[in-house]
Amino acid sequence: MKRIVIAAPQSGSGKTTVTLGIMAALKRRGLAVAPFKVGPDFIDPGYHRLVTGAPSVNLDGWICDPGFVRESFSLHAGGADIAVIEGVMGLFDGIDGVSESGSTAQIAKELAAPVVLVVDARSQARSAAALVHGFASFDPALRVAGVVFNNVGSANHERILREALAAHLPDLALLGCLPRDPALAIPSRHLGLVTAEDNPLSGAFVAHLAEVVEAHLDLEALLETGAAADAASVREGATARASAVAGEAPEPERVRVAVARDAAFCFVYQDNLRLLQQAGAELCYFSPLADPALPEGIGGMYLPGGYPELFAGELAANEPMKQEVARSVEGGLPVYAECGGFIYLTQGVVADRQAHRFVGLFPVQTRMLPRRKALGYREVELLAEGAIGGRGATARGHEFHYSEMEEMPAHVERLYRVSRKGVDLGREGYHYKNCLASYIHLHFGSSPGIATSFVQRCRAYKKGSLT
Repeated sequence: MKRIVIAAPQSGSGKTTVTLGIMAALKRRGLAVAPFKVGPDFIDPGYHRLVTGAPSVNLDGWICDPGFVRESFSLHAGGADIAVIEGVMGLFDGIDGVSESGSTAQIAKELAAPVVLVVDARSQARSAAALVHGFASFDPALRVAGVVFNNVGSANHERILREALAAHLPDLALLGCLPRDPALAIPSRHLGLVTAEDNPLSGAFVAHLAEVVEAHLDLEALLETGAAADAASVREGATARASAVAGEAPEPERVRVAVARDAAFCFVYQDNLRLLQQAGAELCYFSPLADPALPEGIGGMYLPGGYPELFAGELAANEPMKQEVARSVEGGLPVYAECGGFIYLTQGVVADRQAHRFVGLFPVQTRMLPRRKALGYREVELLAEGAIGGRGATARGHEFHYSEMEEMPAHVERLYRVSRKGVDLGREGYHYKNCLASYIHLHFGSSPGIATSFVQRCRAYKKGSLT
């Protein structure tokens, strides 16, 4: 199987548009494309799924260990003709300024994947070659195999770019020059692009994107760039690890776990769902926006993040669902909620100067802010037993939101000690009955016991043995 990483010198260079165009063009050729996204982003994977028809999987070298990254890649890419991996931020950007941890470069090296660098050539000419030279030579262990110039203004602009790259980097493939095209813009808002659920790309948009890529990029050269050099060792090592993990225990007893999934709750790591299933969860999806009740016979509930503030009126109006969620938590149902799911369990949200009443289990109100409140990697240590593990368990994830809650009353138990690179960020992870809620999006791959612990508690609840 071939694989390529689509990276850029910085955010805003057009790598998402280029990635989607490449995926669409390859799919039109009849190739099965396995999509991936570097980092903790939830929005780009939604668009990958729309274009390829396959779930897009996050790969993060700070959150998860290398073995898990390789295992996840191997499992999700199995059967595909090519894996297309969209990078995050700039190629070498990660958790700090001295290491590659959390960067696109780290993932590319871990998976022995060549890098295609997308460079925004707007307002650049020969200088673009100097920029590419710096990125191509910065880390000798990384293979930058090709370049795509984006936002090229004219035929003369393209000629200068081609001449500059050929003169100074003759061995580096120029895969193409994409013209400026306002019709390819994807709408954005406070957490990034508008979600695929709220802005499904039309067939005409995807077709135009594929046509632009086919007309201006050398897809044959790109496929050659993605040749699977050293791929066998990555795949075999990951497969061996996955087989060993699968062989450690017999098939687990199944228990139904309800997962919120609609336009308001769409931020979830694909591997979180996979690991829950691997631990014995039978996932049943529901919509807090539209459904009048939770799925029947469940032993637990997962409320992931999303944009509840954008659908606050509809969520608040669905009284039957709010009441059933509240009754379930009060009755001891194991619940894990993060970010938007957490907000849904509070008294409500103030958005556009209007208050909307939510479930009300946590005695605080949330308000939206005009500026970002929190962004960054997080590590948590459990201070007591909860829905996802016992005292001392650790996990990693990410926090990103524009909302702010009132101060949680002191009587509400905090289960998390939160830190970033060893710096204590305080206590969080609010615990009520068997419900654990937090602003932090945890990746279950960072701590193998999370999914297992949660599913075990769901089984115990169904059997009446959970206190």
